Amino acid sequence: MSCHFKVTTHSEDETKQLGTALGNCLQPGIVISLNGNLGAGKTRFVQGVATALGVNEKEVTSPTFTLIQEYAGTIPLYHFDTYRLRDSDEFAELGAPEILDLPAISLLEWGDRMAEYLPESTLRIKIDIVSETDREFNFSASKMEICELLELLKQRLG
Repeated sequence: MSCHFKVTTHSEDETKQLGTALGNCLQPGIVISLNGNLGAGKTRFVQGVATALGVNEKEVTSPTFTLIQEYAGTIPLYHFDTYRLRDSDEFAELGAPEILDLPAISLLEWGDRMAEYLPESTLRIKIDIVSETDREFNFSASKMEICELLELLKQRLG
């Protein structure tokens, strides 16, 4: 089974709102792979997810140099940036695969770079830059429980 869902946002605020809408649907143990060019809105989207989990969005910054940020929300949130990692071995050395197994939400910017460590139930989100302000979010999943989550998101977005 696989499912797909597409949403276009027209501003940074709408991108955060989309993240918040998704965050309100999430349960512990979800792994999300975010992929898109630099400036696509990955961190803005994560700020929205964090807000839904009770984390102040101002605390959420790109983990480009720290590699992993942990936020204590209603569900623990781990925010990874794999862009600067040499390879998947370096990801493993950080202990990241063990974090992906925790009852938390794990969001990985540039997640496809670590595909071998992503569970089959990963929610994949590809973000395309359409214009200076517009972003197209392509959600996809291959497991029933994540497809159900996407269906709930669609309903909440109207």
